[in-house]
Amino acid sequence: MRVLRRTLGTLLLLCAAPALATGCTTARGDDAKPGDVPRAAPAPFERLLPAPVSARAAGPGYAFGAGTVIRTGRGSDEEVRRVGELLAEQLRGPSGLPLPVVDGAEGGGIRLRIDEEAEETGAEGYRLESGPTGVTLTARTPAGLFHAGQTLRQLVPVAGPGTVPGGTVTDRPRFAYRGAMVDIARHFFTVEQVKRYVDQLAQYKVNTLHLHLTDDQGWRLAVDSWPRLAPYGGGSEVGGGPGGHWTKDQYRDLVAYAADRYVDVVPEIDMPGHTNAALASYAELNCDGKAPERYTGIKVGFSSLCVAKERTYEFVDQVLGELAELTPGRYLHIGGDEAHSTPAAGYAAFMDRAQAVVGRHGKTVLAWHQLASARPAAGAVLQYWGHDRTAAAEKEAVAAAAKAGHPVILSPADRLYLDMKYDKATKPGLAWAGYVPVRRAYAWDPGAYLPGVAESSVLGVEAPLWTETIANRGDWELMAFPRILGLAELGWSPAGALDWAAYRERLAAQGPRLDAQDISYFRDPEVPWQR
Repeated sequence: MRVLRRTLGTLLLLCAAPALATGCTTARGDDAKPGDVPRAAPAPFERLLPAPVSARAAGPGYAFGAGTVIRTGRGSDEEVRRVGELLAEQLRGPSGLPLPVVDGAEGGGIRLRIDEEAEETGAEGYRLESGPTGVTLTARTPAGLFHAGQTLRQLVPVAGPGTVPGGTVTDRPRFAYRGAMVDIARHFFTVEQVKRYVDQLAQYKVNTLHLHLTDDQGWRLAVDSWPRLAPYGGGSEVGGGPGGHWTKDQYRDLVAYAADRYVDVVPEIDMPGHTNAALASYAELNCDGKAPERYTGIKVGFSSLCVAKERTYEFVDQVLGELAELTPGRYLHIGGDEAHSTPAAGYAAFMDRAQAVVGRHGKTVLAWHQLASARPAAGAVLQYWGHDRTAAAEKEAVAAAAKAGHPVILSPADRLYLDMKYDKATKPGLAWAGYVPVRRAYAWDPGAYLPGVAESSVLGVEAPLWTETIANRGDWELMAFPRILGLAELGWSPAGALDWAAYRERLAAQGPRLDAQDISYFRDPEVPWQR
């Protein structure tokens, strides 16, 4: 309670200060009661999410309106020009303003500037400076300029024209990997729906999209060397629906779309378990040579590739080879979880060979943390999805791998699994890891989460969305939002900025933006959403 009073008191003082007063109003949230004193809404820089490293309000702001021009700098390269064009499109959407994009650095407006000597910003950071003549976005890289543009979007009024507050934001991410996963195997989703999610993620500086492409219920990507996988293995989903799959061109289109928004795609082919769709498609992948029926339930752990057959490794090499050719990013995710039907010795031997295949195709291994119980290849990254009740021995294996030099991505199921229900009244979702309200998803420190895993070993965080119970856009967004915004802050903001009392105020301030983008979200009662 003392923390909450102190945070709100600070916000009141900020709104009273002339340099920070732009946009300060009083607000009554969903938790307001008759007779309550109206709460002061955070000043514009206090509303930024993720919280930046530094934000200082100073002087008059910039009048964003019909005369605004986006300037990409004299002799700017094609990539910077693309950043400017995309920013114009994003700002133009709600405002209807013309926002022409022009070359040249001189004049007012929104100025994009590459400064390779801006060491303080790192590879993805930036500096934003706003004053009466315009807003200058400076970064070492185009990725940094893109992130600066996303911050600017939050400083521009939701409805369009208005004042960008005067001041300076200096920012850079805490962790290199800030990810979200979507499972299109349990229920099929189109590329267009996933693109919508990419846009939603990128505006909060999430930089990785992990695609769970295959599972017992469906195989979702065309593979030329095994042509039956997609049309037959992809022709099912949970509940008996028709399923579906993506062509290679559709996958390429999504990868390029994400890359334009500085989001890397990490594809996953789960193995040796979670493979019934493949086993049903090709009898030769089964030890008994008999293909099982396609599966439409939600049980796990019953399927396995035949790890004793050489044909299995030809399958792995050809599938991963085609996927590596389609994917410009560094990682191939090979699953490795819940392989309960694979003998322990066979599992280790299989993962040895699968990891070698990934390396031969020029990629780095990413796998669920069960790989720690086998023999992780040099440089392999482990994705931890345990929870508070996970056995100590399992956590210790991950810690030992981290100490041996293996980076760890944290996706604790009782914190970041977006398919976990918020509470008992939540209709979609599961609850095997417990309920995960917004506060629980946010209120933890990735740098000090797993015993024996130092912050230097944490590559980042990722929030997976499993779709056993999620079959439409409305349920997808309801389960992802607003928790995915907490993931964004955990991955980007400095540890000292992680404070629930302050975060809930800033999260509430995002509500009108989510509404304007027609995003369904859970109005957690602990968050003082603006009416």
